[in-house]
Amino acid sequence: MLHHFSDLMNMQHILIIGAGRSSTVLINYLKAYASREGVYLTVADTDVNLAQAKAGEGSNKIKAMAIDIFDEAQLTAAVKGADVVISMVPASFHLPVAKACLAHQKHMISASYVSPEVRELNGEAQKKGVLILKECGLDPGLDHMTAMEVINRIRKEGGELLSFKSFTGGLVAPESDNNPWNYKFSWNPRNVVLAGQGTAQYIRHGQYKYIPYHKLFTRTEPIEVDGMGEFEGYANRDSLSYRQVYGIDNIPTLLRGTIRRKGYSRAWNVFVQLGMTDDTYQLEGVSKMTKRDFVNAFLPYNESASVEEKLCTYTGIEREGEEFKKIAWLGMFDEEPLHMQKATPAQVMQKILEEKWQLGPEDKDMIVMQHKFEYQLKGENREIVATLVSKGDDPQQTAMAKTVGLPLGIAAKLLLEGKITRTGVCVPITADIYEPILEELKELGIYMEEKEDTLA
Repeated sequence: MLHHFSDLMNMQHILIIGAGRSSTVLINYLKAYASREGVYLTVADTDVNLAQAKAGEGSNKIKAMAIDIFDEAQLTAAVKGADVVISMVPASFHLPVAKACLAHQKHMISASYVSPEVRELNGEAQKKGVLILKECGLDPGLDHMTAMEVINRIRKEGGELLSFKSFTGGLVAPESDNNPWNYKFSWNPRNVVLAGQGTAQYIRHGQYKYIPYHKLFTRTEPIEVDGMGEFEGYANRDSLSYRQVYGIDNIPTLLRGTIRRKGYSRAWNVFVQLGMTDDTYQLEGVSKMTKRDFVNAFLPYNESASVEEKLCTYTGIEREGEEFKKIAWLGMFDEEPLHMQKATPAQVMQKILEEKWQLGPEDKDMIVMQHKFEYQLKGENREIVATLVSKGDDPQQTAMAKTVGLPLGIAAKLLLEGKITRTGVCVPITADIYEPILEELKELGIYMEEKEDTLA
């Protein structure tokens, strides 16, 4: 049975908007908190059945409701009854939620990046004593918190930061890694297909560097993780803005990127070079295409050569090489119909990959985050390598859902308990926010392991 907000005015109340896959661990964490403390929790989603399934039954403190955030009356009624609103809606939909929270002086937390439109609400939020805490998930979120913890420690000791490199990736756990790409989806597949589009920009030894999308996957950094083997990282679109965010404006080297298993990028680059990740136009004749036709559509016409031969000749890969084997494993050369009526190249790629890269019923995902700090202290060059590895329990309680959801849940709890008093539009880069969140995450088994060395 759904409840009315008017019944709850005297109790502290958390509202979660969005009950999708990444919300599962967050909801479970706050369900346990609500049951333990005198707090109400409402799970709201456009799909009320999904919200009810996640909220569960048997507690009068934990309820579900349907919500359309574009229905102003519905959104207003939901927000007015809450003390803290956690927005798990798609990134582009946060603005109406933020405005409703401001209108009714309710705190808001989300894992998404601060958009320019939300940033403009900072003055009003401060004036009204409201916190809009953004970028409080994994990446962005835990990357900020764990980085600032070390950066502030180096500063406190009197050290000078010379280099900061940070890579994060959602991957498949080794025990569930059974395909040649060493990869399965643990978050939005569309974002994976479109990853890296634009131009990556960073700074290395005081020189600005730019990598256009068509070269991005050919310039990777080797990454070693103890006990986990070899990985590689490709640059994120914008590293430079983090100089200001982290207060390291004069740092000579700053690079942020995404982690994949070694060899992934070279194979993915084939699709990029062919134009198969383009999302800007509709393909003609897609309703009659097979997977093989789709690949062939991006290759030069040659009536005597096979699709496989043309692909190798055109992209320079070898028929017996790892890149070709990865592509063939995806079924790209199969005469299997796409079963799509209209689609962009990126949408076709996403459909093919979703068939092959899904987590199986027994599969576990894995998050890997690694920061490398180089700094000078008392004339000595030093390096700190901080690494976080987190594995999921199953395809629902994923490492991705844990590392996105738990920081949000802990932040909501801290807000209700008056342990975060900051107002305005913020990200978790200050000790009053990140210290208690990281402390509880460590108790929950999510933490960075550090190794420190002296550099020659």
